[in-house]
Amino acid sequence: MKFFFPDSQDFVDSSFDFRTETRSPTRIRQRDDCYPHELLETPPYDGILVSKAVVDGHGGGAGKYSAAQRHRFLRVGVREYFRLPPGLQTMGDCGAFTYVRETYPPYTAEDVADFYADCGFDYGLSVDHVILEYQADLDDQLPGLAPAPKEWQHRQKITLELAGKFLSYHQKKGFRFVPVGIAQGWSPQSYAFAVGELQKLGFNYIAFGGFVPLKTNEILACLKKAAAIRKPTTTFHLLGITRCENVELFASYGATSFDSTSPLRRAFKDDKHNYYTSSQQYTAIRVPQVDANPKLLRRIQAGQVRQETGRELERQCLNALERFDASADNLEELLLSLREYEKLFDGENDRSEIYRKTLMDSPWKQCPCAVCRQIGINVIVFRGAERNRRRGFHNLFVFYDLLHGLLNRSHAVVG
Repeated sequence: MKFFFPDSQDFVDSSFDFRTETRSPTRIRQRDDCYPHELLETPPYDGILVSKAVVDGHGGGAGKYSAAQRHRFLRVGVREYFRLPPGLQTMGDCGAFTYVRETYPPYTAEDVADFYADCGFDYGLSVDHVILEYQADLDDQLPGLAPAPKEWQHRQKITLELAGKFLSYHQKKGFRFVPVGIAQGWSPQSYAFAVGELQKLGFNYIAFGGFVPLKTNEILACLKKAAAIRKPTTTFHLLGITRCENVELFASYGATSFDSTSPLRRAFKDDKHNYYTSSQQYTAIRVPQVDANPKLLRRIQAGQVRQETGRELERQCLNALERFDASADNLEELLLSLREYEKLFDGENDRSEIYRKTLMDSPWKQCPCAVCRQIGINVIVFRGAERNRRRGFHNLFVFYDLLHGLLNRSHAVVG
């Protein structure tokens, strides 16, 4: 089971000083910053997934790549751009969620195939149009009752037609990347229908789109139905799906790969589960910059909080965290400082006991990953991109280790 990590310009500045919060004046992001596979001693994924929409700056992907970065990507190709070591693979897709509200995909099958070939991808996904609804009970409709909405059927038809054009163009040009057809549906039977049609076209690697909002039991129902018609030579990819605990079930239905940003994103998007370990997840300790926290800035501008007070409490928290990491003899003082600062930017919540658990366990001290070894307690501090992304890199490390532990256990049982 291969894990692909979707690119969203997630790298960190190796020159960043956590004590002074300053950077090298000569730093150039694309040249000097590090990707997870460069910062960690071993890559925490089997490959990188890159969306054409993110590179082009279409729709929701706007602004991810500067004009200079885009030109360089197109000039040097995906492997050199990401400085990928041997063994890591590359997968390209269209980024269908960026144009989900449009009537028709903005890319032709030929444009997308040329993009994959020119940039040297190992795998390339066909153009698809996401179906945002799921209604399993439509599979049980009696003859004469209303079928699935025409909009859903139309999007599936577009996806299959573009897949056919994509594969024909791939064969005509003799491209070297492996073509991947995308199945879109709204129920187990409709997904199975799409898989059957893609197999008829000649695809033997099929990705499932639209799974992200589905519950696990719904995903498994779709895979089970599709697996019933899957040819022995056909394998599945799950777009945007993590759910590590179900990897053995996914594999039993023919899945051989998946992609997700969830381990990294939860480091700074989740309210509670920010730091992964093999047995549990911890809440990161929030010490926001006074000048970067919207709620605190509004209170300062309204005259409810003095800016000097905010800065003093902010620095007091950072100093106390540093002392705790060195000696762990100031826990109560630290918790008090954190609570006083928290009242300024999030008075509705009191995370003192959650923080107590995090600090008493100090999981970063037992973690062998390069991030935790290099920056210590800073990995658990919820503050700015340099700390938050590094915590995301740590999560990728733990997630990938857990994934391989599950796979090794599965192989041992089979053996």
